[in-house]
Amino acid sequence: MQLEERNAQDNDSTMMHFVLLGFSDLPNLQGLLSGVFTIMYLTILIGNSLIIITSIDPTLHKPMYFFLANFSSLEICYVSVTLPRILFNLWTQNRSISLRDCAAQLCFFLILGATECFLLAVMSYDRYVAICNPLHYALVMNPKRCAQLAAGCWLGGIPVQIGQTCQIFSLHFCNSNQINHFFCDIPPILQLACEDTSAHEASVYVVAMLFVAVPFMLILASYSKIISTILRLPTAKGRAKAFSTCSSHLLVVVLFFGTATITYLRPKSSHSADNDKLLSLFYTVVTPMFNPLIYSLRNKDVIASLKKIITKNVMS
Repeated sequence: MQLEERNAQDNDSTMMHFVLLGFSDLPNLQGLLSGVFTIMYLTILIGNSLIIITSIDPTLHKPMYFFLANFSSLEICYVSVTLPRILFNLWTQNRSISLRDCAAQLCFFLILGATECFLLAVMSYDRYVAICNPLHYALVMNPKRCAQLAAGCWLGGIPVQIGQTCQIFSLHFCNSNQINHFFCDIPPILQLACEDTSAHEASVYVVAMLFVAVPFMLILASYSKIISTILRLPTAKGRAKAFSTCSSHLLVVVLFFGTATITYLRPKSSHSADNDKLLSLFYTVVTPMFNPLIYSLRNKDVIASLKKIITKNVMS
């Protein structure tokens, strides 16, 4: 394995390519990592695809399952930005990535990350309306409103994240071209800049507050109302049923927002390459892999629909 490196001796102001170090510090585990990531990627694709397929069932034509199908589609796109590149690097041991490809990967990663934050907030709002205002649920969460909310989630982050990507890649990278990460992410890229990045770091914090902290606060507000309403229900059975409808979503929120917040909102001085890679694995690979299990195994309607589809295909 050869890692092509540039250093401060080079006078060119802009790198033409980077080297993703990834897991090169574990040379004896390259085959194992390749197998593990391949299995994880296939699990994510199959699991989320099954959820999308089950949403076709007429009995699941409800806002909750509409947003769940959108979420599963998002997860497939989200992991496809990073995992195929990881597998390519492990299979070929060619860790070079062009400046253009690196910028494209970061841009799509940020856009889809923003979409996930928005979509999780919308899903919490859906649960809030269903539990706190059940009589107005069909009116508030009508098909047109659901489509508008979904479109807003998918498109809302595009202008800002394209601008942020252009801003980051307007920097001069002349110290090194080695990115100590398994994909092009903001913190390790900023570390390679040979100029003051304080303005860019401030911009990252502002955008993170807008796309991570604000949706998270909306989710907390929704769940504070949801929990308050559930606790006032007269029967234990009713409380248990209400909790079961939102517990899966709440678990995903904690996993995703917890690791993303630590990565992007903690001080630069506390960043370390190994910790960043470990945290990134959680919200880029581990959480999307467990999402289908979290949602399907805890949802009787999804399981019943999946059994119906499998039985129908077997019988035909």
